[in-house]
Amino acid sequence: MPKGRDAIDTITGYYYQFDYYILQILNLTSDSDTITIEGIEDVDINEQERIKAVQCKYYAKTEYNHSIIASPIRLMLKDYALRKKEQRNLITYMLYGHYESGHDKFPVKFDVNFLKSKICTYTHKNKKHILHKELGLSDNQLEEFLRFLVIDIKARSYEEQEKQILAQICKIFNCGMFEAEYYYYNNALRVLKKISTEQEEEKRKLNKKDFLDRINKKGILFDNWYIEYKGIQRYCNDVKNKYFRKNNISPYERFFLIQYDGVITEHELANLLILISKKWSKISQRESKPYCPYIYLNGISSEQLVSVKNIISSNGVAFCDGYGFLGASYNSNLMLKRTNYFTGIQFKIVNDARNLEELFQKASGIKEIYQFYIETPFLQNSKYGDIRIPIQKTRDVEMIV
Repeated sequence: MPKGRDAIDTITGYYYQFDYYILQILNLTSDSDTITIEGIEDVDINEQERIKAVQCKYYAKTEYNHSIIASPIRLMLKDYALRKKEQRNLITYMLYGHYESGHDKFPVKFDVNFLKSKICTYTHKNKKHILHKELGLSDNQLEEFLRFLVIDIKARSYEEQEKQILAQICKIFNCGMFEAEYYYYNNALRVLKKISTEQEEEKRKLNKKDFLDRINKKGILFDNWYIEYKGIQRYCNDVKNKYFRKNNISPYERFFLIQYDGVITEHELANLLILISKKWSKISQRESKPYCPYIYLNGISSEQLVSVKNIISSNGVAFCDGYGFLGASYNSNLMLKRTNYFTGIQFKIVNDARNLEELFQKASGIKEIYQFYIETPFLQNSKYGDIRIPIQKTRDVEMIV
């Protein structure tokens, strides 16, 4: 069922604001400079001991009107008045908004008269308010407030802002676009989403160095909201382009470690294994270095695995699972024996995770290990490393490989 447009718009606004936070951190001058989420405003930027409090809004389908910006500016004016009263340092305020149209309505001269008539004067619950009088602010003080106020109603679009973030990440971490989006950017989302839920303001503060250290992790950290928004098909295609779209496939020892979700049927699972074997094996008589993949299914019962093997065998596809005959013990040498045209072995099924490390160690030549996991990697701390690819369900692997 397609997602409703209102839901898409809500998620877009949600990501737009988080993207703005990310961009502000990346653009900080010093490693010790900070941002605070939901401080004075949506985000407070403390750079070289100067504070800028920013309201960030995304109205991609809304026409600009003075009433849209009036409420956040009134809140800023209240903060200004309180600082004057308490003789605290003044700060810069910024309203950063993206609107579909109506930009020509914004006044050429945003002066005290406009502030008093269009922003400070309003009606709430049938009562008229004149905010600057209620706050006891003089025209000179309103002039001063306007010197500390920045309004940008031509903020970047969602797509433009995201491109700028990814370009900045590529520059900072010296990486490609795939790593920028699915490693560092996804990590950044997770970090900011976590700290934004903290109750104490101090815990919602982050300096640039700490932020970069926390997102500098290789490996995809799955953000389900982000993948839902982008679309699982686009995500799978990006992973395919990164790891599995090769013109000349080298005869490496490839291991496909796949988490079984309990939803995919045994016939679908058998077809998936056959698909992997077709794409990632080469055993023709002309092949000088024949090869085929190893496949391990995590979380599947032994009875289900036997059923999958029977389906594969009935389709005439030859495989090896380390057992030479009925009642035999597991023999890793059978698994490590090279396939060829005459054996006809198109892939090897690893029955037990405990056999993986031995196979990684003893398999000759270059190894490529791909772990497809749901939520949490099931193979941890392997000495031989693996490319960890999060999936939402087992069927997703078919779109990737």
